[in-house]
Amino acid sequence: MLTISRYFKPKVAALLLATIAGHAFAQPKETVTSTPKSLRDDITIEHYMKIEPEAVRIIQHPVTGEIYYTTFFGDVLKIVTNNGQPESKKILSAEDHGITRLQGAAFKGNTLFLAGNINVNNNKGNKGRMVRYELKAGVDTNSTEKPAMTVVFNTVEYGANKTTFDHGWNALEISPDGKYIFVNTGARTDHGEVQDNGGEYPNARDNALTANIFRFPIDAKDLLLSTDTQKLKADGYLYAEGIRNAYDMAFDPKGNLFAVSNSGDYDHSEDMFWVRQGHHYGFPWVMGGIDNPQQFPDYQPNPDTDPFLSKFAFAWLMKYFHNDPNFPKRPAGVKFSPGVQNMGPDANEYRDRKTGQVYDGDSTGVGVSTFNAHSSPLGLFFDTKNTLGKDLTGDGFVIRYTGGPRNGVANPSPLRKQGRDLLHLEMAYDKATDNYKVKTTRIIDGFTSPTDALLVGNTLYIIEYGGKQGGNKSGGSIWKVTLPANEKMAKKSKKKRS
Repeated sequence: MLTISRYFKPKVAALLLATIAGHAFAQPKETVTSTPKSLRDDITIEHYMKIEPEAVRIIQHPVTGEIYYTTFFGDVLKIVTNNGQPESKKILSAEDHGITRLQGAAFKGNTLFLAGNINVNNNKGNKGRMVRYELKAGVDTNSTEKPAMTVVFNTVEYGANKTTFDHGWNALEISPDGKYIFVNTGARTDHGEVQDNGGEYPNARDNALTANIFRFPIDAKDLLLSTDTQKLKADGYLYAEGIRNAYDMAFDPKGNLFAVSNSGDYDHSEDMFWVRQGHHYGFPWVMGGIDNPQQFPDYQPNPDTDPFLSKFAFAWLMKYFHNDPNFPKRPAGVKFSPGVQNMGPDANEYRDRKTGQVYDGDSTGVGVSTFNAHSSPLGLFFDTKNTLGKDLTGDGFVIRYTGGPRNGVANPSPLRKQGRDLLHLEMAYDKATDNYKVKTTRIIDGFTSPTDALLVGNTLYIIEYGGKQGGNKSGGSIWKVTLPANEKMAKKSKKKRS
């Protein structure tokens, strides 16, 4: 693997970037100089607004139609109009909800859910946390009085670590019937290695509160989650296991839940999973359809002989790849569920297990699980209301956070020759494998660290991280993308309104 050049910035920025990308580098100094480029004639892109730095999520209040976004350091901001121009208005901060690393946000009616992590034990420990607020229509947001907060859950304390591989609690998704809220918790390791914290939490790897997807009743409150896997399953909270970091999840029009996950510093592909209750997806033993070599007692890592391991990889430089005879054994009797197979034409470059060479799946006919290594898929969504037209109706879409040229210089890695783009996903169920395959096509190129997307009708809003540059808060952008509209649906909507 050849990692992107990284410049270490303040810890909070590094944590966010690693949480999203799954790798230990911060954002290079980079300035947005041009509008992202549409790769189709029927898609237009315009700059919508500048935003606060370290933006993570963009969501819509389904009752009022107002758009909100959140930042990694805990702010919740509503987009308001002032003299015809959109502006950011802070509604909540970490001081209000207590989540110091805020990575998840979702609405269900008037209820706003927030999830993330709390730093404890002098920043050496973690606690997961989810809260909710009632933001009813007509509430005076200019009031200094904050809306009432309810705690959904806190977790027991477990070890953080000194690396930037501590992914935390992040993605939130509401079930189509509105009865449940799903939340992902990412791994606290790169690939299942021991990660203590200066001697605190000795021999700590991952646990029941990491690398899993949880499901809670929508009205749950005041829960305390432990690291007891069997109790979490018995209580009905632990929904699916073994996903390294599903930083985004989404339901398709049929009600199937999908998640996009990041792999680590080895050249594993980045998975997209069809998430089903009780399934185990392989982490830390399998990522991207390829075994994690550290699980084998005779493993002796060497970038000179292993093409999947770059000598520039942060996890290699920090000796997180090593002979590890105490690595946990695979769970007995558990069959791992594979990722969605990407049949191209885009994002399907892979490193061959036998030869170590990088190939394009279009040339070899090989399906990839699912996207090229180190692409960091984010912002997954589906056209669940069939508001999009032409070949996009009812389909899925995802962002790649990394890859592609930087500052006009082509990426030297053949696994990252393209990226920072929007992909169109045409999903197809394969009965023979009881899984999905996907046709993946690039439709927009040239974003700068995009983290999330919001589809409103046929208008798509894409938000960029916009980290701190040289100590200055530069902030990112929201781009407004107009996609082809489903004319039949538009006529029905217009008739209904009239």
